[in-house]
Amino acid sequence: MSNRIFQSVVLQMKEGTDRVIGVIDAEGAVVACDELSLVGERWAGVVEQINTAESGMVQFEGRTFKALSSWGTQFDYAGFVQGEDDTAKSLCCLATVAFNGAKQNYEEKHNKGTFVKNIISDNILLGDIYVRAKELHFVCDVPRGVFLVRQGEPADPAMIDTIQGLFPDKQVDFVLSINETDVALIKQMPEGAEGKRLDKIAQQIEETLASELGLKAVVGIGTVVTNIRDLARSYKEAQLAIEVGKVFDTERTVINYDNLGIGRLIYQLPTTLCEMFLREVFKKNPIDALDQETLFTINKFFENNLNVSETARKLFVHRNTLVYRLEKIKKLTGLDLREFDDAITFKVALMVKKYLISRGIED
Repeated sequence: MSNRIFQSVVLQMKEGTDRVIGVIDAEGAVVACDELSLVGERWAGVVEQINTAESGMVQFEGRTFKALSSWGTQFDYAGFVQGEDDTAKSLCCLATVAFNGAKQNYEEKHNKGTFVKNIISDNILLGDIYVRAKELHFVCDVPRGVFLVRQGEPADPAMIDTIQGLFPDKQVDFVLSINETDVALIKQMPEGAEGKRLDKIAQQIEETLASELGLKAVVGIGTVVTNIRDLARSYKEAQLAIEVGKVFDTERTVINYDNLGIGRLIYQLPTTLCEMFLREVFKKNPIDALDQETLFTINKFFENNLNVSETARKLFVHRNTLVYRLEKIKKLTGLDLREFDDAITFKVALMVKKYLISRGIED
């Protein structure tokens, strides 16, 4: 960031107070100050104090410091005012507001990360994307993968810094804080990158968060896009991947939009249509008439590709016992799971039921 922006704000504030006002960076170096002789000095001792402060304001060696807003848990810049009294605290708060405003305006004009975040959030008009890209010397037509990392509660703000550590090149890969629980990664990919490569990157993120922070996170993956205008679409796909996975595949931590299958279709259906489908399929008895043991048997049968002998072996029952259970299911539902068409119908019905339950519709 251009330190001239901060220096301009400092010089304007100098007219209203006789206190020394300035800004330090993440290394403790004074980058702007109305006392020009201080510019370039390094106050390393205050850095840890600011990073660990709960309130965001620190008093250190006769000065009051307050961190400017940042995407990570570590501050990028902090404003300071001479003195440790109440006047210094008030001036520091006011100065920080002014510095934050200048910083935000500068980033909106010159920061590539902010530019990418505006694209995926639909906060920029399509016609303006290429104008801004040209101003920022941003390469438009390269393959990029979009990953959305969502952590469970309680949220750990250190997640963004951990992911940033995996992808440190801020000119090529963009790690963006979306909200308290979500972080997006926009990563440049090699030509011809396939789903397996995306899955590997997502797995690396999930495993690193688990090992370093003890975080349980889910990673949604959008399709690879070759033009920046399509980043918003891929980001929405990554969001949808997480939402669909939460309903139909709760055990998986890496969910690729391309692998959602029929779950993606069901998730976007109106609930009234889903309820109608279940009533038409289960004319004899509702699906709730099946007990948990029967549903477990059905799921095992599907897992083993409708193979009676293999399913019986996995369930540790005799083949005739399984056949008896399948006949019982046929009598209850009118569907013979040994027949491919009936099996497909039943499988879809189970997924539709899961979807309705996720929407709070039990009956």
